[in-house]
Amino acid sequence: MYDIIIVGGGPAGLTAALYARRANKTVLIIEKGTFGGQITYSPKVENIPGFISISGNEFAEKLVEQVLEQGAEVECCEVLSIRDGDIKTVVTDGGEFEAKAVIIATGAKHRMLGLEKEERFVGEGISFCAVCDGAFYEGKTVAVIGGGNSALQEAILLSDLAKKVYVIQNLDFLTGEKKLSAQLLTRENVEIILGTTVAAIKGENTLTGITVRNEADGSLKDIDLDGMFVAVGLIPQNEIFEGLIDLDERGYVRADESCLTSKKGIFTAGDCRVKKIRQVATAAADGAAAAIAACDYIDSL
Repeated sequence: MYDIIIVGGGPAGLTAALYARRANKTVLIIEKGTFGGQITYSPKVENIPGFISISGNEFAEKLVEQVLEQGAEVECCEVLSIRDGDIKTVVTDGGEFEAKAVIIATGAKHRMLGLEKEERFVGEGISFCAVCDGAFYEGKTVAVIGGGNSALQEAILLSDLAKKVYVIQNLDFLTGEKKLSAQLLTRENVEIILGTTVAAIKGENTLTGITVRNEADGSLKDIDLDGMFVAVGLIPQNEIFEGLIDLDERGYVRADESCLTSKKGIFTAGDCRVKKIRQVATAAADGAAAAIAACDYIDSL
């Protein structure tokens, strides 16, 4: 049995493991995919404290190395459920593990468009974060796919950097706040294309453009691009916890700043919880808070 089991090996989960091990608690991290989470898709990151520039993969490797050096254990398997009780049982496709406390740090994945080549071009012309990757497209031509608040905020940021920004929305209107829409409309280098979807991605080894389809008449048009930012929403990875802990209407874990969920002994951290800003720095902050809260809980038993 472990003191703490952490579900998810992204920056939030790994930081939680680091803090828990520093408090001399036994820790198991369970990750079903790639350690590091969404940050591993970024070929170059310049907003992580302590690094002028680093690739997402390199950052993840350093964080994993640091956590393993501290004595945390890892399992590469998928969590299927958690059985509640004085001792928590984490059921996976590789067996069952017990702990006094659990930290859920499953993150959220970006909603994709479902196009051929899309997965392959992530980090090679396709991005999800203008704050992270916008500087690489200074003086270039980009498109933002989506019309909600996130898409409009991305487009506004990119319009300060890029030569040209296309905003492509499948509906006949922007769904973001009117204030953001009005601000975007004042930008001379922004072109908003409504009632249009992305039909195909162009390019061999990297993205060179897209083909868009007008939903009203079905006509197709090619647009040359240097980059495309997909902002059509996030999908929290919390389906298996429904009924165990409180989730909001979009599936994010409800928790306060101490990262305690509605269930005693179960904590959360990172992009999977209800929060406004989802960045590496805020994920790490959550991980620290959740680990300290979990340690305090264990010490009180």
